[in-house]
Formats: sequence, C-alpha cells, structure tokens
Amino acid sequence: MASGDCASTPPVAGSRKRAREEGEDELTPLIRGPGEPLLKVNPVKAKLKRGDIVVAGTINCTSLDMAVVMASNFDVLWIEGEHTGITLETTRNIILATRGMRAMPFVRVPWQEMWMAKRVMDIGAMGVIFPFCSTVERADQCARACRYPPKGNRGCGPTLAQLAWGFDESTYYDWANENLMCVVIIEEKHAAENVDAIAATPGLDLLFIGTSDLSFSITGDKRNVATPPVRSAMEKVVAAGKKYCIPCGCPAGSAEQMKGFRDMGFTFFQGPADIGMLQQSCSRFMGSLADAGIFGGGEKATKSVEKPAQVC
Repeated sequence: MASGDCASTPPVAGSRKRAREEGEDELTPLIRGPGEPLLKVNPVKAKLKRGDIVVAGTINCTSLDMAVVMASNFDVLWIEGEHTGITLETTRNIILATRGMRAMPFVRVPWQEMWMAKRVMDIGAMGVIFPFCSTVERADQCARACRYPPKGNRGCGPTLAQLAWGFDESTYYDWANENLMCVVIIEEKHAAENVDAIAATPGLDLLFIGTSDLSFSITGDKRNVATPPVRSAMEKVVAAGKKYCIPCGCPAGSAEQMKGFRDMGFTFFQGPADIGMLQQSCSRFMGSLADAGIFGGGEKATKSVEKPAQVC
C-alpha cells in the first residue's frame, strides 16, 4: 500500500467499549434483547383512550412485503385469521417483519376459543379480535382469555412474545395484562339487543360492529347497512360503549364512510384489505392509460371505478 493511502486499523476492545459509552456507534439497534422492551404502552390502546382515530389495514395475503408496506401507514395490522388461509407461522412472520413500525399487529381468530387467543398472543399479537361475541358468557370468556390470573385464565408460555417485543420474565406479565387488547365483534341481531349487558363485562377494550353480518342478521341482506334497523342497532352499540367507557369500531372503506361513522361516535376503523387496494391501484393505473389514449386498434383497458373498498 502506498504511503499516502489510508487503511483503517481494527479497533481494540477498549476503543469499542468507549465508543458505546460515548454514544459514537454508527447504528443504535431499535430492537435489542430481553429486558429492553420496544414499547412502554400499547400505542393503539393509548390513542383510543385519548379519543384519537385509529385505522386498521386488513391483511388477507401472506406477503410479508405487503404487510411491511401497510405497517408503515396504518395504526393497526388487522391480520385476518377468520376468513383467509393465513397460518399461525405466517402470522408470526408478519409480527417479526413489522415490529418497531407504526402499526400494531391484531389478529382476528376464527372463534372465541381460549386456545386460539392464547396461540396468537404467545407469538406476539398486541390484540385479539373475537367474532360473533353475541352473549355475556362469550364476552367473559374472551376477556378472561386475554388476561393472566387473577384477572383471567390465560396460560403461561409467552417466550416468543417476549422475544418479539423485548420483554423478560420480570416485565411481561403485568405489561400484557394492562396492554394487550380484547376486541369483541357485535354482528348478530341478538348481540345488538343484548349489548348493554355484553359491554358491562370487565376486560373488554373495544366493541367492534361487523356491519355486513349484522345487516345479514337483521335484514337478510348485507347491503342494508345504511337502513334504519341496522343504523338503530349500531347506535345502540355506540351508546353502550359510551356508558361503559369502551371505544367502538366498525369497517369503513372510504374517507366519506369514515367521516359519517366518526360523527356517530366511532373511533376505530377497519380499513380496506391489501387485495382490494392492490386491485383498485391496478385498475386506476390501467384506466389512466386508456384515458390517455395509450391503447389503440380497438384495445382498451377496463376503466377504474372509484368506490369504497370492500371490508367485512
């Protein structure tokens, strides 16, 4: 090597230690080891407590890249475990790929079974969403599934959750009891009629209305969400939420829908799914090519039709 060339000298152990102590490291890891939690509180629970609007992006695909894109924009990743083929292993990979980003991972499980809730919490879910929570007994089972004794009866085995979020044995259990969210879905006529008793159940963190199934249950058609009988049931749920200081949520596929539901008292919204947003984006792009005259000789693209994305 020529005398004018520079070559770095490997630092000795002492200089590395001084660099760490003086904060001179080029990169300070955001995700560290056990005993250094990534979160002080669940930000979704904190936002709802303040009355802020929370928007969830729905994950129907198994693509980690798609999940990362959505996690940088939404407050919640609604990982769809009821209506899709997403496995527990993929759910775990989504949680690991997106931790430290804006969105918190919530998982909708297929039913109100305790073992279903336990498995997603034990791999790092920050909230569990229970469908068809139509009775007080189901609501109590859901709430207790999300809490360790004495508040509930969640079984002990959170090694992977601790690993994902930087907790250890001394910090995880109390933190989980205070921060993991129990979300129950009101989506049947008799659930709406009984919502006051359901909302009185200790340990519920969010009342969510499955508007399509509620409309099916009340009118026999999912398209009647805006009709008086369904709106009346939704208002009853919001009233129960206000009475017991529980925030309320519902699906919303557009800003216009969200604004109307916000005015009714909702603060949590399930936004469009990854597939729907990709379809709309592709359609919009191809429509713009048709509008610009790119397609000729009788060839043309299907023009984009803007409408609220499908959510359930």
